[in-house]
Amino acid sequence: MRLVRFVAQNRPAYGILDNDEVVELDGEGYASMSSRRVVHRAAEVRLLAPCVPTKIVAVGLNYRDHANELGMDVPESPVLFLKPPTTVIGPGDDIRYPAMSRQVDYEGELGIVIRDRVSRVAPGEARKHILGYTCANDVTARDLQKQDGQWTRAKGFDTFCPVGPWIETNLDPGDLAIETYLNGERRQSSRTSQFVFTIDRLVSFISQVMTLEPGDLIITGTPSGIGPMRPGDNVEVRIEGIGSLVNKVK
Repeated sequence: MRLVRFVAQNRPAYGILDNDEVVELDGEGYASMSSRRVVHRAAEVRLLAPCVPTKIVAVGLNYRDHANELGMDVPESPVLFLKPPTTVIGPGDDIRYPAMSRQVDYEGELGIVIRDRVSRVAPGEARKHILGYTCANDVTARDLQKQDGQWTRAKGFDTFCPVGPWIETNLDPGDLAIETYLNGERRQSSRTSQFVFTIDRLVSFISQVMTLEPGDLIITGTPSGIGPMRPGDNVEVRIEGIGSLVNKVK
């Protein structure tokens, strides 16, 4: 099932994408999936970022090839950092190039959307708390990351977390192809089977640190092949079984 946030008739709503139709859900969020009302033609709605997270928990160095690319050791436990909710934009929205940076990079990633409130969950119980999966781009001002020595400013600019186009609920995330394209040229290509830390381990580990709320987003790290974008570029993240997230740099 594909879950979407969208705008129809100048109002935001939640729904289920079914081929050429969007079935609007009654109420806020995805909790009321059994309570459906209006049906819209998919061509007549505008998709938004599919979740509204209270926080975005990002995982660094979760592909071995990316750690090697940066000349860093593979971590013994997950490396976590936060992106503010104001970084989130949806499919087709513009990534704004900040004036204080001279190198802004793409980082295609698999996103996990949390279903319910969860704290201190065991790895074997983690999947019960996952609503589904989406595409994400952990946009990074690489020069500022190197300059600061920590990652908040470099990864925290408004528009620096494109998410979408929807949440796929019926998916095994263990071995998915993940690719990033810049102006139609493939720049990243890997599989989620190359994770250092599995989905179950990540959700469990993060929940030992902080309580996760419904709609919170975990982005699971990027493979090798990161590189710069410039104003006017189009960047696309494709993940097997989910779809394609496309944004333009302005």
